[in-house]
Amino acid sequence: MFSCQQSGSRNLDPCRLTSGFRPMARRKQIYEGKAKVLFEGPEPGTLVQYFKDDATAFNNKKHGTITGKGVLNNRISEYLMTRLTEIGVPNHFVRRLNMREQLVRQVEIIPIEVVIRNVAAGSISTKFAIPEGTQLPRSIVEYYYKNDELNDPMVSEEHVTAFGWASVQELDEILSLSLRINDYLSGLFLGVQLRLVDFKLEFGRIYNENGDVQIILADEISPDNCRLWDVTTGEKLDKDRFRRDLGGVAEAYQEVARRLGILPEGGPRDIKGPPVMQ
Repeated sequence: MFSCQQSGSRNLDPCRLTSGFRPMARRKQIYEGKAKVLFEGPEPGTLVQYFKDDATAFNNKKHGTITGKGVLNNRISEYLMTRLTEIGVPNHFVRRLNMREQLVRQVEIIPIEVVIRNVAAGSISTKFAIPEGTQLPRSIVEYYYKNDELNDPMVSEEHVTAFGWASVQELDEILSLSLRINDYLSGLFLGVQLRLVDFKLEFGRIYNENGDVQIILADEISPDNCRLWDVTTGEKLDKDRFRRDLGGVAEAYQEVARRLGILPEGGPRDIKGPPVMQ
């Protein structure tokens, strides 16, 4: 089983880790997406999720590399998924394995991206001519069909249920979990002077021994799929810095991690994770 360097006694700046750092090929690769690779896990029903430094935007039309992004997103997503577990939100995270990998539960992904918007930004500002930064009357939930070839089209609840992507009951559960996650994360980020403008979630199914289906949160939560603005200055601390060529992308991700208490004031360090299972 592949293991990254895990020394807790040595300062390791994730921005010095090259994007060429890749998992060993001997593990069976299950899937490779734009930001992550999934490998067969050490136990049945598990996967190893590897975070890449690759960055994409505009449905994969813009490509780049943010050196050290995978390290930071691994840590940030670990922290947020752990906090959500503590309040009873079921999710696929099991534990972090090393700097770039975490052990997750294998789920049957529902092909819907759920976007929760609290403040106008991005496509909603463009579509409806709402000035960016406008507080929305209430949180708005949108659904998008996960299909890069179709540019992830926006869909309605009727599309989701009519085409069998999720049942009415599953969609109700997804909506309930999404709003609960939004409430919690909005407060958590506000506590570190960050405004949760909008974010994307993905969900999946797991099947219990008795055949019951449970909907759980999957994928990741990080500056890759959250818009995070400084409460006072409005500075963007998320992937919009890459989308809009604002520069300082890695520094923005590090700042989010620092505010969450993941990185010490002295700079990024590699904090040793649990031993990798053989």
